[in-house]
Amino acid sequence: MMKLIGYLHNRIFLWSFAIIVQLFLFVMFWIGAADSFYLINLIAKILSVLAVLYIINKNVEAGYKMIWILLILLMPVLGGMMYLVFGNKKPSKKLRECYDQQPVVEYLQEQQEEVFHLVEYRSIKTQLQYLLNEQFPSYSNTKTTYYSLGEDNYDALLEDLKKAKHFIFMEYFIVKEGEMLESILAVLRQKVQEGVEVRFLYDDMGCLMTLDHKYYEVLESYGIQCIAFNRFVPLVSFVMNNRDHRKITVIDGTIAYTGGINIADEYINKEERFGHWKDTGLRLEGQATWNLTVMFLQTWNASKNTKEDFQKYHPKNYDNNKELQPGVVVPYGDSPLDENPVGQDVYLNMINHACSYLYICTPYLIINEQIHTALVLASKRGVDVRICTPGIPDKKTVFRVTRSYYGRLIDNGVRIYEYTPGFLHSKTYVCDDNVATVGTVNMDYRSLFLHFECGVYMYRTPSVIDVRNDFFETISKGKEIKKEDVVKGRFYGLFEAVLRVLAPLM
Repeated sequence: MMKLIGYLHNRIFLWSFAIIVQLFLFVMFWIGAADSFYLINLIAKILSVLAVLYIINKNVEAGYKMIWILLILLMPVLGGMMYLVFGNKKPSKKLRECYDQQPVVEYLQEQQEEVFHLVEYRSIKTQLQYLLNEQFPSYSNTKTTYYSLGEDNYDALLEDLKKAKHFIFMEYFIVKEGEMLESILAVLRQKVQEGVEVRFLYDDMGCLMTLDHKYYEVLESYGIQCIAFNRFVPLVSFVMNNRDHRKITVIDGTIAYTGGINIADEYINKEERFGHWKDTGLRLEGQATWNLTVMFLQTWNASKNTKEDFQKYHPKNYDNNKELQPGVVVPYGDSPLDENPVGQDVYLNMINHACSYLYICTPYLIINEQIHTALVLASKRGVDVRICTPGIPDKKTVFRVTRSYYGRLIDNGVRIYEYTPGFLHSKTYVCDDNVATVGTVNMDYRSLFLHFECGVYMYRTPSVIDVRNDFFETISKGKEIKKEDVVKGRFYGLFEAVLRVLAPLM
């Protein structure tokens, strides 16, 4: 009985129940309006037609348009009403206004012109210029260290946290109680006692099933400043889809970490969920950490609706490292607040400019027509295009959608691999031994258009070759998918086709 009472008081149960009730009332209203009120029915149909016209002319991804137009055509009344409730993919007005009040332009437009002179290829210079136009300057003299496993990244992160003297900023999508979190919290609590400023930000939806709904109060009791980003509210709204999917740690303004690794034991293989968890991380040391610092502070201040001077956290205030480092480094971010899909554009520029090879690791291959066409064209012009995805999925339905793209890609010369030991969560691109990107951006609609994301673009740093070597190490443990592996019956093919149409809503 006590277990039942505890379950009934669980916030997931309560919030799920509240949403189901709202959906039930919504459908009942539609049925009642359709059967009993001719005028309401007529108005709803007119609104549906207007919604279709609005969607067609809206500057959003084509797949997103298609699913809503299809729903409205299938259910002229209910579909239009659903779009009015769910169709807005932007964050809440309040959150947008809070972000607009953060003056990040004055902090992120400090471009050192000599950095561009280090790049010999025009295609890469244009990539750097694109990122600069999106307010992400490039840096030289920044050391990068690539970690091919979450446990290696974790060990290095823990040691750097112990050395912090001024401040620690941490921002993660998933935080889960366990060995990894406890060891990090032990260090953070010690640092607070030493007078180090510690801020911690986690996504409330990402931690819905892993943390208590007021976990931020626990951290604050330790002296750690904490925010639960975009608190989940049990209302039927598409705004809840705008999540903070970033993974960022900044230490004293001179060291930063990012990549696919969250704070949960499966990411360091202390807990087995889907076989061996293969993930990657990147450590920065030097001036380039500034971009990630500004991203964190912008999200922090927007969430608290406050303003502060970012300059006191600038690397120049703490960095004494004069050792020269090769290559160019550009940490960049993406957000649903604007119409610029930076994460997708970085990927597309790499695909379109690859000359010799392009190797990709991604947990989800749910690609739109634009990326699909770019991959096919790259292969047809002689580029060695290879993609590695998980062998054991974390979400079976999403895995089926991923596999549904294999056939056409393989037909056009793209080589597909699956990491058979377990789940591949890393998000890496590398091409031509010149450039690579490591970050949080998945190849699916949510990551490319709905979430707050980040990544690091690198030109000729030692980590570029490390990413390439890691790709070959990863596929050596997996299986190459051949044409005969993707042959399926008519029913299965129809099922996958339906899933692909629904992909933007997954």
